[in-house]
Amino acid sequence: MRRSVFTSLLIGSLTLCSLSIAEAQTTKLPASAHTPNGLELSSGTLTIRVDALRPDVLRVRVFPAGHPAEDASWAVLPAARNARVAVTPEVNGFSTPALRVTVSPNLQLKVTDLAGNPLQNDALPVAWSSDGFKVTKAKTDDDHYFGLGDKPGPLDRAGEAFVMWNTDNFGWQESTDPIYKSIPFLIQMRSGRALGVLFDNTFRTFFDFGRERTDRMTFSAPGGPLDYYLLYGPEPKQVLNEYAWLTGPTPLPPLWTLGYQQSRYTYYPQTQVEEIAARLRADKIPADAIYLDIDYQYKNRPFTVDTEAYPDFKGMIRKLTAQHLHTVLITDLHIANLPNQGYAPYDSGSAGNHFVKEKGQNYVGPVWPGPSVFPDFTRQQTRAWWGTLYKEFVQDGVSGFWNDMNEPAVFRYPTKTMPDDVEHRIDEPGFVKRTAMHPEIHNFYGMENSRATWDGLLALKPNERPFVLTRASYAGGQRYAATWTGDNLATWNHLRQTTPQILNLGLSGFAMTGADVGGFGGSPSPDLLTKWIMLAAFQPIDRNHAAKGTRTHEVWVDGPEQEAIRKRYIEERYQLLPYLYTTAEQTSRDGVPIVRPLFVEYPHATSDGHPLDLDADGEFFFGPSILVAASPLPDDVAPYELHLPSGIWYDYWTGAKLDRRGPATARDLEIRDTAPALQPVMLHPGLGDLPVYVRAGAIVPMQPLVQSTDEIPNGPLTLRVFAPAAGESCGGDLYTDDGSSYDFRNGAYLRLHITCSIDASGALTVSIPQREGNFKPWWSTLRIEAVGFVPARSQATVEGRTTALEKTKLGWAATVADTGKAQTVILQ
Repeated sequence: MRRSVFTSLLIGSLTLCSLSIAEAQTTKLPASAHTPNGLELSSGTLTIRVDALRPDVLRVRVFPAGHPAEDASWAVLPAARNARVAVTPEVNGFSTPALRVTVSPNLQLKVTDLAGNPLQNDALPVAWSSDGFKVTKAKTDDDHYFGLGDKPGPLDRAGEAFVMWNTDNFGWQESTDPIYKSIPFLIQMRSGRALGVLFDNTFRTFFDFGRERTDRMTFSAPGGPLDYYLLYGPEPKQVLNEYAWLTGPTPLPPLWTLGYQQSRYTYYPQTQVEEIAARLRADKIPADAIYLDIDYQYKNRPFTVDTEAYPDFKGMIRKLTAQHLHTVLITDLHIANLPNQGYAPYDSGSAGNHFVKEKGQNYVGPVWPGPSVFPDFTRQQTRAWWGTLYKEFVQDGVSGFWNDMNEPAVFRYPTKTMPDDVEHRIDEPGFVKRTAMHPEIHNFYGMENSRATWDGLLALKPNERPFVLTRASYAGGQRYAATWTGDNLATWNHLRQTTPQILNLGLSGFAMTGADVGGFGGSPSPDLLTKWIMLAAFQPIDRNHAAKGTRTHEVWVDGPEQEAIRKRYIEERYQLLPYLYTTAEQTSRDGVPIVRPLFVEYPHATSDGHPLDLDADGEFFFGPSILVAASPLPDDVAPYELHLPSGIWYDYWTGAKLDRRGPATARDLEIRDTAPALQPVMLHPGLGDLPVYVRAGAIVPMQPLVQSTDEIPNGPLTLRVFAPAAGESCGGDLYTDDGSSYDFRNGAYLRLHITCSIDASGALTVSIPQREGNFKPWWSTLRIEAVGFVPARSQATVEGRTTALEKTKLGWAATVADTGKAQTVILQ
């Protein structure tokens, strides 16, 4: 009886609560709440301000009434943060040409599209106390969440909870949290509609995607501003475009960084570095970079060289350069605390008062060199000083730099970082000049380290694209550095984790990413290393790296059979460099990552709107057209099912056609349920096989094999055309430039958008427009290779001239001169 009374009282109170919320949301807001670009409304002790930066981008701020937070951001670009569009006032809020916003008198926010589809709504008013604040959003069973950087675990964050706190976490596992980066950006997919959320708060922040309550999504922080952005699609690509507009895209990298990279902790001494370089060239394994980890330094002190182990360091760099191998050096941010000992980085840093403080004195913490001090990268003058430290290495011919240990990692347990009472002296345009404690700075400290390196390299060589690799970062850090997934392990599970980590990093703005190939910690079996090298050939950064004390990871270590497989995949990557570089250039403009989930290209691939990736673990797009279908369990010997979006696909290796047009994506459930089902395709690849597919209608540019990106390819540029169905669209892009400078900004580039079609007679027409830009490429002929095309006459017509078609392994080809002018090639 007591239970039923309690239940009745509970139901009654919930009903009253629901009525009061519904009533609040239909109460007319005062006219004073409306602003030209949104609204501002106070209730009790809090104020909410919502501004439309664009029709599809909103900024939401909540703060104690009369006390707005400082309007500044380390993540969001000033031009985007200060952008505004006019809105249309409505009774309970406002609308834009894309969104409708309502705010209740108790400050609960609701956002829909113009058709009334709910995109996001507060389940509770903002909770604010002396312990921080918490935002609670309604979550449905149809909500899926992606992003947050390189957090381990599944691609979809639904049902999980995470903390943002950059942490040096060697040997992390699938359930480990936090690790190296804090990127508080996510993309919510609901019934095929995408909404991005950037929570711009640098403190230790928390996200819960339904772990505590399945009907709630929350984000919270113990301090700092309640400042977040909503980015509406409805397509995922549009959200990615908006995020790039908000925080900046990944810049166009130097071409050599897309080549194969060989690394170890550490190639020591100098003779071993030279032996590795010689073996790469002797075995004709294409490669573009060799990394040196901390042992090249004298007593692990940054910006020094151990001249006993590397007696001719400058000569070694010159020799590697002559072999067309770029050198990348690690330069950790901790500076050995060595006053009056002639250590120039300490002396110049101390003279400029560039180190963070604790109780007014330089904070000193133990890292690789022993007791160390740490630059205060929140000061613009400190970042400028840091950049000058690279001058001698750059003069020596070093091509890139690796900022590690920048969470910041300190050998101080259990926190593994600086104490909370470390002081940072913010001195940055757009910010109030003040002292801030470490909990506010921690999560973007590594980003500002990479920014200082990037800016320093640009100051030293203003027309050369820098390459910086960082372990820790924050939202917007993609502007300054590429990244990797940190200290992984040589296990099959970490190979499996590589794909969701790189995909979520790409969705979080970081397009130039990779994982330590073979696993950093531990020694991979021969088969594991081979499978890892194969997969990495289709990732943005292909860096083979291993820890001290592990067995070597180089391509040749397990004998000729394994080496041949590994080499073949690296060679395939080099032949695909025109496609990869074109994709990287597109990324630098639109923010769509190089490696992307299936739902980015096919957001409506399933009948109920759920992302296809949830059925296709291990699959991803490499650029816009190539789908890699790795095993969801790479060490499992059983066959696995291939999940392709509806359409025609071609096997990348054989040219075999797969017609997957079927009922799986039908919107009409009756049609879908009564149509005959497509039979599943089961894959059972061998050791040297990685299933890869290309969608019909794609044009993939490829080049002859080279041993490095410095080498000029010998032969024609291939345009591999994967034939569409009659009447279907067909096209592809090509971009090239000198691969290293910023001359492309002044027109020194080449850009083409090639199209094709198949007519009723079965003839394939390829239309090549006049080149855009004034860059002269390395090729003078084009090889049009058609896959999935059956000619009737085995001939090609080029501007009225007819030539015979060549039979190839994958199809039929014609070679034509390329003068840069528009031309049409007809295969028939």
